[in-house]
Amino acid sequence: MIRILLFEDNKHLRESLSLYLANTDGLWLSGAYADATEAVKLVRKYQPDVVLMDIQMPHISGIEAMRAIKKVNPEVKVLIQTVFENDDKVFAAICAGANGYILKTPRAEEYVNAIRDVYNGGSHLSPSIAAKVLAMFQSQFVMKEQTYVSLTPREKEVLQCMVKGMSYKMIADACHIGFSTVHSHIKNIYEKLHVNSAPEAVVKALEMRLV
Repeated sequence: MIRILLFEDNKHLRESLSLYLANTDGLWLSGAYADATEAVKLVRKYQPDVVLMDIQMPHISGIEAMRAIKKVNPEVKVLIQTVFENDDKVFAAICAGANGYILKTPRAEEYVNAIRDVYNGGSHLSPSIAAKVLAMFQSQFVMKEQTYVSLTPREKEVLQCMVKGMSYKMIADACHIGFSTVHSHIKNIYEKLHVNSAPEAVVKALEMRLV
């Protein structure tokens, strides 16, 4: 039996969802509330498995309520429901620890599927939300690709020496190259890393794991 708490400020949706959930096999609706001001207290009282949380409510937002719930009971699954598809709200909810994100729909069976998904350890996302999340990760990957630095083997060797704190002369001796060649390699490294000094190059090399 999956124990559920519902927080939804839309009276009609709250009542219709409550009726459907309460009459669905395998689900137990512990309570339905118009706001989440006492969400933590109610979670402590009823110990739900899944909290179905509206993202936009009076007094306290669903994201704020979810953070408070997760702080006292990180095991409870929180399924965010919303009419909003904008990226900021989607990503804010996911980053705050939402176990799923469902768009409000007249098809009550979709809520049941989502509840069962998160209860069983899944991360339910409505198709349009899943597409946004995928696009976010793809854009982040592209950004990383754009900042990828292609150093030659010799430039990597010189950069490794710089990380060790070697002077130009020491680098020349270690790499068996001339002083002017070291200068040329370091100039190329600066340009590729978009830095202007050895300390900056070292920091960036470590951050980007180039050495």
